[in-house]
Amino acid sequence: MSGSPSRDGGRLPYAGVELGGTKCVCTLAHGPGEVLDQRTIPTTMPRETLPAIVATLEEWHGSTGFAALGIASFGPLDLDPRSEKFGQVRATNKPDWPGADVLGTISAPFDVPVGFDTDVNGAALAEIAWGAGQGLDDFAYVTVGTGVGVGLVVHGKPTRGIGHSEIGHVRVPRLAGDTFEGVCRYHPDCVEGLASGTALKARVGARHVGDIAPDDPVWEPIVHTLSAMVHDLVCVTGPLKVAMGGGVIARQPHLIERVNKGVVASLGGYMPLPQDGPYVVAPQLGAMAGPLGAIALAMAAEKAAT
Repeated sequence: MSGSPSRDGGRLPYAGVELGGTKCVCTLAHGPGEVLDQRTIPTTMPRETLPAIVATLEEWHGSTGFAALGIASFGPLDLDPRSEKFGQVRATNKPDWPGADVLGTISAPFDVPVGFDTDVNGAALAEIAWGAGQGLDDFAYVTVGTGVGVGLVVHGKPTRGIGHSEIGHVRVPRLAGDTFEGVCRYHPDCVEGLASGTALKARVGARHVGDIAPDDPVWEPIVHTLSAMVHDLVCVTGPLKVAMGGGVIARQPHLIERVNKGVVASLGGYMPLPQDGPYVVAPQLGAMAGPLGAIALAMAAEKAAT
């Protein structure tokens, strides 16, 4: 898919903003094979991060221009266009961000179509378009990083209802003997509270996360929790494949095989899984799944506007 005509007769690229819990990645691209520019901005406080994003977009808009804008943000988000808080961050474990008007602040200066969704829904759509989910209408993308997020696509569309998917806050049974308090201030025994990167840091204390060996016992409750989450996904929406990425998984790739085994054991033969390869896989787009998710949202917004 290509953008609208540019000022010099070519095709305009798309601008994408992936606003994550730790950093924001702004991307100017025609697609995965043609990234024109990319900038990284720390995610600190809204009054610092959002103006820095806008400044980057204004620079691109004033030079090359862009056909549409995609914003893929951490959440929870208000995604109901009828709501007076549409585009804002809702309850979150990240200080200073509840109530931040992500959509309004970033999109206001630009008269282009705008796509807006969660960062993980964007990544799921990018993996469906160009990565591990190609050809699938039912697919889940999991990121295990600062928090745990799940982009859930059912019948070709991200789930909606009273809100977007928040599988990272599903409450799961703890591994027997696990007395870890949890790090989520809303529900300590949810997936994010027990198995996120933040939880892992709390579990290991002064040890450096990057130095933890694959056979360290700390991984047992992490694998148990992530396996239980995927078990729930299988039973509730039955995605045909689950891609699991994020900083924790990228640094500890052995976790994917262990989660696959954990899911099979947890299901106990009750729900059949596809037999064409591992059910839980690494995202084919790697670290670009999130940034390209924002580009996918921009493309979809341009298509919807025509």
